[in-house]
Amino acid sequence: MLTIIAPAWLVAHAAVIDGVQLPETVQVNGKTLQLNGYGLRTYSFLDIHIYIASLYLEHPSTDPEAILRSPETKLLTVRFERTVSADRAREAWRHGFENNCLAPCQLDPQDVERFLAEVPAMHDGDDFSLLFTRSGATVSVNGKLVGTISKPQFAEAMLATFLGPKPGALRLKQELLRGHS
Repeated sequence: MLTIIAPAWLVAHAAVIDGVQLPETVQVNGKTLQLNGYGLRTYSFLDIHIYIASLYLEHPSTDPEAILRSPETKLLTVRFERTVSADRAREAWRHGFENNCLAPCQLDPQDVERFLAEVPAMHDGDDFSLLFTRSGATVSVNGKLVGTISKPQFAEAMLATFLGPKPGALRLKQELLRGHS
């Protein structure tokens, strides 16, 4: 279960993007994770703001392969700025898996379908988080557990949709990997 505890007055904010304050560090299950990078996911040439993503790592890195392969705890947070239907969100995940789960990566199609069936619509102001650990991942929306992924390869494929060879948004990948100090 995701546990992030810090009184608001003790949190040092590392960045503000689109009015959303991002803490420099977060505490998760007794570990301190540092802000590695953050960015804004936009859509079309109109630059429509969809969400703000931030990546927290035990040891910041600019190497996507090292991050994906690391057994250390990782947290990816996504703050939605626009409503996204469940169908659109599911389609984005499906394309992300197809584009980034390349051999030797193999996902059980039934696992993918079960995961996609649980993907909810997201609304302006919703917080989506993916907590990656050695044993898989947990998915939460607005602090409530949505599901647990117990297969590490599936969890890695989830993170690869953001950091893999063909992410949904190359600029966002670069921003998540830029390192932060």
